[in-house]
Amino acid sequence: MSQPSCTPTPRTRCPQCQRAQRTCICALAQPVEHGVQVLILQHPMEVHEAKGTGRLLQLSLPHSRLLVGEQFDAAELQAALHQPWAGSVDIDTEPRQALLLYPETTEQDAALQLLPATPLPAHWPCPPRQLRLVVIDGTWRKSRKMLYLNPALQALPRLALLDVPASGYVIRKAHLPGQLSSFEATVQALAQLEGWTAQAPETERLAAIFFRFIAQQRAQADERARP
Repeated sequence: MSQPSCTPTPRTRCPQCQRAQRTCICALAQPVEHGVQVLILQHPMEVHEAKGTGRLLQLSLPHSRLLVGEQFDAAELQAALHQPWAGSVDIDTEPRQALLLYPETTEQDAALQLLPATPLPAHWPCPPRQLRLVVIDGTWRKSRKMLYLNPALQALPRLALLDVPASGYVIRKAHLPGQLSSFEATVQALAQLEGWTAQAPETERLAAIFFRFIAQQRAQADERARP
């Protein structure tokens, strides 16, 4: 008599954070009020990356959207970048100014034949509720490819971080000094655009969310390492 085949079943995933139920991060997130809208463009390889912070960021920011992809439909991306978001809790009557959170990389842009970065608008700085921050959630190499494949991103004015602090993202190796997780970089960008200080309630709450996430990841790693 033949033995029945053993077919592995996929782990049950949380519909919110897309992680296995036992590693769900939804309880870590707490809504933090902010005026700047945040559009997170997540590389597909980050969707189930245990150490990734993009989904935690989206869950913590009420005025945010997350789209998954590498090369997006041009019309859909233009709408996500520039048009009011349908069903949004924000009441927008006019398009917002979109900014790409990305460092100035003039030499690399030229090597890849990217469009030159658009200068900031003449009426800069804009009030937070007129801005939409665009964040690419992926490794440095993947983010460069996403920028290359989506000309609409190349055409955006870029926001570079000022006075970049040391990263607390100890669970994932950075290739260069000053590289932050998507969560940390977005918090720093929001602080610049919103005028938050390091002691502002919003900054402190987001920092607490991030460090609870790091602690959870370390605890799970320790659990897996036990014999």
